[in-house]
Formats: sequence, C-alpha cells, structure tokens
Amino acid sequence: MSVLARYREKFFLPFFVLIICSNIALAGDKTAGKEKSMLCMGCHGAEGISVSPEIPNLAGQKPVYLVNTIKDFRGGVRKNPIMNSMVKGLSDADIDNLAAYYSSLK
Repeated sequence: MSVLARYREKFFLPFFVLIICSNIALAGDKTAGKEKSMLCMGCHGAEGISVSPEIPNLAGQKPVYLVNTIKDFRGGVRKNPIMNSMVKGLSDADIDNLAAYYSSLK
C-alpha cells in the first residue's frame, strides 16, 4: 500500500465519516423548531431578524453555529444573563430543532 493510500485511509476516511455523522446528528425538525422559536421572537424577531442592532440575526445562520452557540449559553460557557436563562431548559433535540428552523430562513 502506498504512503498516500495509507495517509488517506488513516486521516481522510475518519474525517469524512465524522462530517457525514455530524450533519445527520444536526438534522432537526424545522416545524418543531418554529413552535419552540416563540421563546426567541421577542429579541430575535418573528422571522429571525433582530429587533435591535445589538442582538444577532438568527435567520440563515449555519445549523452547527446555532447549535454550538445555544449549547454554550445553556452550559454557561458564554455569559449573557438573558440568553443563559432563556436556553436553560432546552433539550439537545430542542436546540437541533431551533437550529434547523432558523437556518432554513433567509
């Protein structure tokens, strides 16, 4: 087996499997996410477009970014008293669903 073939087998295959699995794991339910988004609308707007320049837009963001950010707020890694309390009760499925919904908006 050539060096390139061993390198590809050792590094690229696991990398692509990880990418594929992470996309499957983040496939949330947009309909459930829209229902859960009622919590977010007061600050982030009815269609994910913020009501204030200090508050980020959620519409069109990448699902991975949304999931990681919400989980960081939920876990206290990112500090914001409003966000920390708002996402405290969200399950991983709720977060995946919200990410699916907001990433589908333009």
